[in-house]
Amino acid sequence: MQFSESWLRSFCNPSMTTDELAHALTMAGLEVEEVTPAAPPFTGIVVGEILTREKHPNADRLSVCTVNVGSHSATPLQIVCGAPNARAGIKIPCALVGAALPPGDDGKPFMIKQAKMRSVESNGMLCSARELGISESHEGLLELAADAPVGADIREYLALNDAKFLIKLTPNKADCLSVYGVAREVHAITGAPLAAEPMGSVTPTLTEVLPVKVLAPDLCGRFAGRVIRGVNAKASTPAWMRERLEKSGQRSISALVDISNYVMLEAGRPTHVFDLDKISHVCPMSGKGGLEVRWGKKGETLKLLNGNTVELDENVGVIADGESVESLAGIMGGDSTAVSLETQNVYVEAAFWHPLAIQGRSRRYNFSTDAGHRFERGVDWATIPAHLDRISALILEICGGQAGPIDDQTVNVPERKSVTMRIARAQKVIGVPVSVEEMASIFTRLGLRHTRTADTFTVSPPSFRFDIEIEEDLIEEIARIYGFDNIPALPPVARAAMR
Repeated sequence: MQFSESWLRSFCNPSMTTDELAHALTMAGLEVEEVTPAAPPFTGIVVGEILTREKHPNADRLSVCTVNVGSHSATPLQIVCGAPNARAGIKIPCALVGAALPPGDDGKPFMIKQAKMRSVESNGMLCSARELGISESHEGLLELAADAPVGADIREYLALNDAKFLIKLTPNKADCLSVYGVAREVHAITGAPLAAEPMGSVTPTLTEVLPVKVLAPDLCGRFAGRVIRGVNAKASTPAWMRERLEKSGQRSISALVDISNYVMLEAGRPTHVFDLDKISHVCPMSGKGGLEVRWGKKGETLKLLNGNTVELDENVGVIADGESVESLAGIMGGDSTAVSLETQNVYVEAAFWHPLAIQGRSRRYNFSTDAGHRFERGVDWATIPAHLDRISALILEICGGQAGPIDDQTVNVPERKSVTMRIARAQKVIGVPVSVEEMASIFTRLGLRHTRTADTFTVSPPSFRFDIEIEEDLIEEIARIYGFDNIPALPPVARAAMR
């Protein structure tokens, strides 16, 4: 899992350097495989605003722009540009004369000089995201937000003096497949304050509910969704969201898709956004028809969002409407109900899929997805309505529209049994006499509700922890948060001789 250090620190910001934070996470069992800068080194690039754009007199594919760069020049700069999206009124990264762009294959920075291009003077360069080394996108200039301050250093404006963490998680740490989940761990490890999880507040202005029948409780334990009408799917994804997605290795696609991906990364909650008007047999006035959550049937097929058409059977969960299968449950949506830039009405779905019902399903089709990776390890079922409000609030804020109420059905969620840990047993296994007070503090910082007797702790695992089932699991939590590097290395009691 990849994310930016600044995003993590927005939730929990310990007094540690980047390297110290990476080491602390690794020693707690969240192996940081790599820490890389958010952008390669470059200098002299600022926020510019294109004031005018004229066709180059001697080249069909070039244009001549005048660019305002604020206090860096007393007059607007004349810059020749070949990008197809160069136009008056947009703000873009502008490399001034003397700027050093990211190093090329030879390891040397590309220096910007005053030049003539087809006999027209050019005093700088307008940049794409690829030329800054922050994305592979080279379709045109990197367009910045309308309120970007002209003349500001682009590294500071885009928070490029940041680091990206790549964490290798063991299969049991499903609760850390989100930035907020990792922040919970940082809080437990360091004791630094943990910010409240971002939530949204939505006041329904519609009464419409899309009927959903959950026909397979062994597939889906909880299913919730809501209708949102009148969205503007062509709305631009905010720069702050796009930046966090790109630093997490996600390509910005469209506002509706980006919002869904963002909530998955932020909260560990995979969701799916259907184009409501493409769901068959749905009458907005009567509310008849709707969706079914069930196991597939032999002979059914589904064209997925990735373009593959897969054959289904009784071992694969699906979401279907009155005519056909529309989604591979917990793994990937179908092409026929995918949102597009023309979408006006959506249905947002969030569910708890039983891990055993998802495990191995995507691999049988030779692909894997971020959603399936999370669901087969376990996703919190208790926060479904809150996370549905979060994604709905972002859609309303960015794309507009009107929301209906949440239709929430709980049919078969796991029973979380309390786990008892013997204090003496924990101290013996760890090999260090960790105090009872320290154990209680560790459980509290981990968000594990507990009670204590003279000899034992009894812990009630929260709904987001699928890895706490036996006494040894609690002992492991004590050991890793106490710190493996705080456990002394002792020689064996007896000398072992080779015979």
